[in-house]
Amino acid sequence: MTIDKQALRQIAESVDREEWDVLDNGDADYQVIVSGSLERGATYRSYQPVTNEISNKKIAAFIAAFNPKVALALLDELDKKQQYIKLRDQENEDIALTVGKLRVELEHYKSREWRVAKLVLDNSTSWDVLYEKLECAERRIAELEARTVNLSKLSVGEVMHLSGFSQDYAEGWCAGNDNAIHEIRTAGIKVKGE
Repeated sequence: MTIDKQALRQIAESVDREEWDVLDNGDADYQVIVSGSLERGATYRSYQPVTNEISNKKIAAFIAAFNPKVALALLDELDKKQQYIKLRDQENEDIALTVGKLRVELEHYKSREWRVAKLVLDNSTSWDVLYEKLECAERRIAELEARTVNLSKLSVGEVMHLSGFSQDYAEGWCAGNDNAIHEIRTAGIKVKGE
């Protein structure tokens, strides 16, 4: 059975929202009346009826208990629950999307990890060769740094005598030699021969 909640709400809002009671008419019939509307005088009794006479007291009590105020409260509670469910459904959907994205990322990183591990294993011999070459290069650098360069500092006359060239050439050669000695010392290499 489907309940038209909007129609039920409109009906409940259109009637008196007071609480209801059951009135015993004294002749085995009952009426549902608005609470507080019963007035008794010496010769009269007035009230605001909700139903005509009902012969079953349990039915009359149920009708009185399920009044418009109760119906509206139940509808409000139902609306809140449905909003809560909708919110939780949205959160669950968001969580499911996040979990899906994380799974895709995890698979991507697992794949990358596997490829890197495979490359390392495939190239393990070449790594050994590279380490060996690195150690050889480090030893050679240490040998070269420990060595002393032997550069003789010659005079212009000695250069002219040894080479047979002009004085201008000999002066240029000596200036170049002095520059070389200076640069070698600046680089931290020992120079011998002075």
